Amino acid sequence: MKSMIGQVLPVSEQISQLSDICPDSIALSSCDRQLSYAELNDRADQFAGYLAQRGVASGDTVALCLERSFDWIVTALGIMRAGATYLPLDPAWPDARLRFAVNDSRATVLVARAALLDRLSVKAAGIDPRRDADAIAAAPSVARTSALESLAYVIYTSGSTGVPKGVEITHANLCHLIRWHCEAFDVTAQDRASHLAGLGFDASVWEIWPHLAAGATLCLADDAVRLSPELLQQWLIRERVTVAFVPTVHATSLMAMSWPATTFLRFLLTGGDVLHRGPAADLPFRVVNNYGPTECTVVSTSVVLKPRLLGAPPIGRPITDTSIYLLDEEGQPVADGDAGEIYIGGAGVGRGYRNLPDSTDRCFLPDPFAGTPSARMYRTGDFGVRRREGEIEFCGRRDRQTKIRGQRVELDEVGNALMSHPGVDFAVVVTQTSPEEENELVAHVLPKKNAALPTAHKLRQHLLQTLPDYMIPATFVRLDELPLSSSGKLDLTALAPPAKTSLQEIGKTQALASPIEGKLLALMREILKNNSVRAEDNFFLVGGHSLLAMQLVMRVRDAFGVDMTLRQLFEAPTVESLALLVETTLIENIRSMTDEEAEKQLTG
Repeated sequence: MKSMIGQVLPVSEQISQLSDICPDSIALSSCDRQLSYAELNDRADQFAGYLAQRGVASGDTVALCLERSFDWIVTALGIMRAGATYLPLDPAWPDARLRFAVNDSRATVLVARAALLDRLSVKAAGIDPRRDADAIAAAPSVARTSALESLAYVIYTSGSTGVPKGVEITHANLCHLIRWHCEAFDVTAQDRASHLAGLGFDASVWEIWPHLAAGATLCLADDAVRLSPELLQQWLIRERVTVAFVPTVHATSLMAMSWPATTFLRFLLTGGDVLHRGPAADLPFRVVNNYGPTECTVVSTSVVLKPRLLGAPPIGRPITDTSIYLLDEEGQPVADGDAGEIYIGGAGVGRGYRNLPDSTDRCFLPDPFAGTPSARMYRTGDFGVRRREGEIEFCGRRDRQTKIRGQRVELDEVGNALMSHPGVDFAVVVTQTSPEEENELVAHVLPKKNAALPTAHKLRQHLLQTLPDYMIPATFVRLDELPLSSSGKLDLTALAPPAKTSLQEIGKTQALASPIEGKLLALMREILKNNSVRAEDNFFLVGGHSLLAMQLVMRVRDAFGVDMTLRQLFEAPTVESLALLVETTLIENIRSMTDEEAEKQLTG
């Protein structure tokens, strides 16, 4: 059975039709839980009815900030069934960033857990699917029809002005993505697809809706799986996943692993960061590299990579109903083989930025090549070269923007956040390449006159109040003066190498206070391959970066049996602070146990 998108219906209506055709087919799967298409459809209609009772009207925006769960997908589908627009937010983001997105989007309702609703204190009304389960179940079902021109979702990305900006995507845009995906990868009801992308990342849109529109089963991964390439490989094999999107950093690791010939995986999709190498010849699945900005509905170009590819993998050709223009500074096409700025036209181009008409006018432009007066194209700020065979090679950015762990980061947003610290006079953020060939952020910081520069730990703590963890610099560098060019502009090429001027935490070498600290120090030294690391050293200032941090999180989880997140490591980056976190978590776990369970835990 193919997807219903030949009828060009909003995805919420496509899933409704599937619930009639294959009501008992499994829509969602997670651990030992499953949800059929009939159950998914009924629960979404009930939630839509509850939203209508709460006054949500067609065209309203409803913010969604839940953990990866059946509730998340039921809620998003229910929002669309109510004729409203869903705004996906990641619970791991700082409260200030969540509060900004809810208020800036003018959401009328925020769906989140009760604790988060209490903390945020936003204008939107609050709904917790657990707390309000009885009221939701009692509401009459509602299923409003959404016009293809209406908005399906709004998603916030990093903004160059220092604040995030919301990208508006219509149901027609989303239908375009669904139709291309299902046709390009021959998705049917027999497929099992992964769902592991960040919840505030537009790749989650790509994971969820095309596969549910095709009647396939969506398999939800937990955080432990998402953080470890080894666990991810085991999970993909165990869950018999056939189509998986994996961020570039993990895709590179998965391509280097040995896979059983009986692996069910057909396509490993990746994108978000620059892919530096192609697949080996013996992989039992095809690797697909993809490119596309959030403003153009996730994917704009795609290519199945050839094994043993020489050089950097291309980002491919335009997908169906999409045009890629490589233009010079005058807006004219460049010759094949010459670098030009990438402009994107076609069915994936979104409506624009929420509440930012000037930014919309600058980036969403009339398309002079389409032959239709109403056609628009999006100016990406990326540069590319069209190869002789027609595939496009990515050549970098025009402006101050990069990708970190697959997510777009405006470097000036991080710099502006640093300059809000009372001890910082000026800050500029640049990128460097880690030993694993991944982007990392480096912050160069000038302290205020006659003021001591805060430690790197203090700066990191300040940033964590407003920025998600992927936007936190791996290294902080002190500036004694601004490096200026002869014209008086900031000269980024004159910034000192991080290794020579990186800020270090202040403190004397201290004795280990507990066996837990000893074990954590050993883990840090092993992961960093540095036996001179001390207990008071900040993990991120002695060679640690995001990839090694994920390894440390997993090793701590295995060694002590405690759940922790990457964000917690950013907040507790020394052996002493991390040991306190582990001890506190262990005590909380023991308190929740019965006497017999606690004794067994303590005695091993």
